[in-house]
Amino acid sequence: MIPTVKSWAQTHVGTVRRHNEDAYLARPDLGLWAVADGAGGHQSGDLASGMIVAALDRLEPGLTAAELLARVRMAIAEVHAVLQAEAATRGPGAMIASTVVVLVLRDTHFACLWAGDSRAYLLRDGELTQISRDHSLVQALVDDGALSAEAAEHHPQANVITRAVGADHSVLELDKAIGETMPGDRFLLCSDGLSKTLPDAEIAALLGSPDGVPPTELLIAAALARHVNDNVTAVTVGVV
Repeated sequence: MIPTVKSWAQTHVGTVRRHNEDAYLARPDLGLWAVADGAGGHQSGDLASGMIVAALDRLEPGLTAAELLARVRMAIAEVHAVLQAEAATRGPGAMIASTVVVLVLRDTHFACLWAGDSRAYLLRDGELTQISRDHSLVQALVDDGALSAEAAEHHPQANVITRAVGADHSVLELDKAIGETMPGDRFLLCSDGLSKTLPDAEIAALLGSPDGVPPTELLIAAALARHVNDNVTAVTVGVV
């Protein structure tokens, strides 16, 4: 059963970029939400993120949680192969890629799938937890003990990702996290334009704002106020 939720979704080109290479999906009827961020500096990032969202949007209703997760993986794998084939036609070194983070809600459980550094967060009882773990160069350095988490936020290679849909690895692996939901939970899916601009404490405060102004509006307005230098996208889902 798909739980009763309130969800909001919004994207903005930001204060520096001319084109928005982010894309999102909000399908409460399927219990499915996603954010994709076309890889910066690569060719046609908006094509990659748009293809991911379009493929997920074509998934049929009535699937069980296990079936939906399997179809999500299959759809993203197919986009991965198509993007690699298209890049091959553009010559050596060409790459068309995108991050992706997906949220599935069924009954009293959630599942997240992701590749790259677009993130999933859970706010519960005022405490913000990062569900996903970045596939990035700086995260790998942090995991190896070569870099502190604080230094990673301002590292000159903070935008280098190590996994993405369409990137040059033959098989795309999506990481997964699962857990139980509770009434009052709020989930956030976002591109790195948001997570690298706002500190966790501010994300938690805005995500947990009382009903009224959609939390996505508050989050993106705060990122714009800090002159976010990337596209910025937020999808929030509240469990009623």
